[in-house]
Amino acid sequence: MDRIKKIFKVTSTYQLIIVFVVFGITGSLSLVISEYISIFLHLDNIIMSIISILIVYQVLLIIIGTLFGEFDYFWEMEKKIISRFKFKKNNN
Repeated sequence: MDRIKKIFKVTSTYQLIIVFVVFGITGSLSLVISEYISIFLHLDNIIMSIISILIVYQVLLIIIGTLFGEFDYFWEMEKKIISRFKFKKNNN
């Protein structure tokens, strides 16, 4: 259990359970909401559907994480995720 806590960078088993619950709720809810968005905006393209799921997931992760009292944890995670999407500059 200590190894899992170290991987997720949490301090207690309770916090680990909260993190898992938030991930579970966010993943399921993002798919449901993204489906409604795709229908509403007539997104028949799979690429656009995936992009909408990613955006909805990121927003919901912060909202649901905040509702469970773990805003700081999930905000740090969001910053990491967003930094991975940034393009590196080419120094030519």
